[in-house]
Amino acid sequence: MRSRWVKSFASGSVAALALAAGAHASPQLSDARAWYVVNGTTGEVLAQHDANERVPIASITKLMTVIVALEHLKPSDVVTVTSGAAQVGESRIPLYTGQRISVHDLLEGALIQSANNAADALAAAAAGGDVPKFVGWMNAHARKYGLRATHFVRPDGLDAPGHVSSARDVALLARIAMHSPIVRQIVRKESDVIENGRVTVHTWNDLLGVVPGMIGVKTGHTNDAGWCEVGAERHLGQTIYAVVLGVPTRSARNDDLQQLLAWSEAQYRTAWLVRARTYAWTNVPYGRSKLALVVRKPQLEVVRRGRSVIERIVAPTAVSLPVRKGEALGRVEIWRDGKRVLSRPLVAGRTIAEPGAGGKLGYYLGRTMHHLLGVFH
Repeated sequence: MRSRWVKSFASGSVAALALAAGAHASPQLSDARAWYVVNGTTGEVLAQHDANERVPIASITKLMTVIVALEHLKPSDVVTVTSGAAQVGESRIPLYTGQRISVHDLLEGALIQSANNAADALAAAAAGGDVPKFVGWMNAHARKYGLRATHFVRPDGLDAPGHVSSARDVALLARIAMHSPIVRQIVRKESDVIENGRVTVHTWNDLLGVVPGMIGVKTGHTNDAGWCEVGAERHLGQTIYAVVLGVPTRSARNDDLQQLLAWSEAQYRTAWLVRARTYAWTNVPYGRSKLALVVRKPQLEVVRRGRSVIERIVAPTAVSLPVRKGEALGRVEIWRDGKRVLSRPLVAGRTIAEPGAGGKLGYYLGRTMHHLLGVFH
């Protein structure tokens, strides 16, 4: 604040009720054992149901497998498939003991095809053949990341006593995994070819290419876990993560996840939090007309429906001269949930020069005459 501001600040607060348009009721899913929706951009939890319950998560496990493997292996590395990895069944890609294959191909096998043998091959390669050691690393990472309900027993996610996580932990795990450029690149693919074109892998994520903005992330299915998925969708510049666990059928999983994503989209809209307009008028000395304080740079933001914001104007009641057009003389603040989320300067709408000695003398003589006439009226 400049010393020539001759009067105290005037500040006001008003609720911007136009942003509080009706929000939709929380979603109700009939099929999922647990679900969780979070705005990955802001961290705001949008909806949840039994989100901390410890349940099997099947092949969603492979997100942690890939995170840990990439700390020990480069995608360009070529590794040897162990006999233990080659023999792992259920969802798989063609692998045999002693086969030489790139880490990148194994990553695509694990994340697109959800191949259990690819996940185990990554674990064995990263830990020098010691898969239990690799699982220990996975659990150490779970503790480091704050995955409070998570414990891993296998790198592939096949059913095993004590191999559990939660909807909340799965969402956090997916957000962490998506920090990796190669993971982001792979999980949005519906299919790809590996092993020099000899093998084609296909995703189990049925919503890729169907739901606009869908960018991943990982599905899972076992007898104990049911059908599971954590999906990520870009909407209005934000990333929404939705998790459904323990759904009885693949089609029901798709329906539940699509319902959560559609509901999440409806929670947001764009709104002008700050407009290019006059926000305040301030007094100017020597009989000059009031000075408009304006915002030059408007701000369009994504806002949550049903959440009001507070607009606070901080501006001087009067200023001294001279004033230059565009000079910062105050600010407009936007507050939400007790926190200031935006601030823009209020600037002078016009230039006003300081009058010379003659101008000032004329102003004071005029005021004196006005008061004298008032006395003798």
